[in-house]
Amino acid sequence: MRTHLEFRSDSFPAEVGEAEAVNPGRWGKALAGYLRQQLTNRGLPGGAPIAEDWGWLVPIENEGFPLWVGCGNYEEYPDAYLCFIEPSKPFVRRLLRKVDTTERVESVAAALEGALLAHPGVRNLKWWAHNADGT
Repeated sequence: MRTHLEFRSDSFPAEVGEAEAVNPGRWGKALAGYLRQQLTNRGLPGGAPIAEDWGWLVPIENEGFPLWVGCGNYEEYPDAYLCFIEPSKPFVRRLLRKVDTTERVESVAAALEGALLAHPGVRNLKWWAHNADGT
């Protein structure tokens, strides 16, 4: 499953005061705001971005299981970012049953990719799976 997307851009710098909301050296609030708007426009509405110690969480409305996109700067390059979709596994357990996440996560992946490709300041998109075995 496509769950982790890295890219490069100078379009989402750290915002003033953002360091107090996330760990030092982490940022991505501007990216999270952009993604929330773009995902909503692509039929995936959700709540306001939430600060986490690692970056920002963009919740997506979903009945069957919790669904969200995490995003933040990525140390590989000074202008690198990483977005990741959770859940990152093809199945989750809900109320003692196994729920297939594949189709819904892929729809988020397609919308995420489309949102980033639509931004003129985004380049070098690269997908990778969460697990080494490609799942």
